[in-house]
Amino acid sequence: MMRSILITGCSTGIGHHAAHALSARGWQVFAACRKAEDCDRLQSEGLLSPRIDYEEHNTIASGLTEVLEVTGGRLDALFNNGAYAIPGLVEDLPTDALRTIFEANFFGWHDLTRRCLPVMRAQGHGRIVQNSSVLGFAAAPWRGAYNASKFALEGLTDTLRMELRGTGIAAILIEPGPITSRFRANARDQFEKWIDWKSSVRRADYERLMDRLYSNATGRFERGPEAVTRALIHAVESSRPRARYRVTVPTTLAMAMKRALTTKAADRVVSNS
Repeated sequence: MMRSILITGCSTGIGHHAAHALSARGWQVFAACRKAEDCDRLQSEGLLSPRIDYEEHNTIASGLTEVLEVTGGRLDALFNNGAYAIPGLVEDLPTDALRTIFEANFFGWHDLTRRCLPVMRAQGHGRIVQNSSVLGFAAAPWRGAYNASKFALEGLTDTLRMELRGTGIAAILIEPGPITSRFRANARDQFEKWIDWKSSVRRADYERLMDRLYSNATGRFERGPEAVTRALIHAVESSRPRARYRVTVPTTLAMAMKRALTTKAADRVVSNS
């Protein structure tokens, strides 16, 4: 029987690459997108593409129903992937912005995961793969909203992993560092929507960082989305998947730094980078 996987956030970047790669490996891929026009485009590329927008909970239910109707009620893997950032200082971050990003990066993921778990329990196996971040365990300044959503995701997934012992269902985290995608462009859109930086007491700091925020330059350690896809393939195909997959050099270095340095020393290193 063909294995099936639901992947969210497939319009571009990691999700788009992973959907095509797994389809080429013989998986029945459901490549979900937020926008109907992106779903149409993916369908023209030969993929099944239900509409799922984490911020619209009715689409989570309807999108999964669409998947299960095609598979006959089975689902071997879920890859929660779609997310965005709102750059800015915590003191300038409106509470409504924090609520909104948690809907997209955390609550929607939890909703979809809970809906998939009964399906996987009934069939006796499954993989829940969460695309977290290096910022899910190593915070960085100016990224408070994203840090918070990914820290929450890591805690919830660690708990879920322990609670699923013995069920045949694995809960797995992928922790990428910088990956080539539209992530920065989407973050700039959110910054312009939510952050009134010109009224900030730290306006001068924003002005110094503006070039970095609007730069499209590729970082030294940035990797393509295939780096995450490789981890995903192992996570869903290996008989012994890891609990965590650290992707890119910065992620590995960040974990080593957290283990080796005091909190104050690590703060100095990250704040000056």
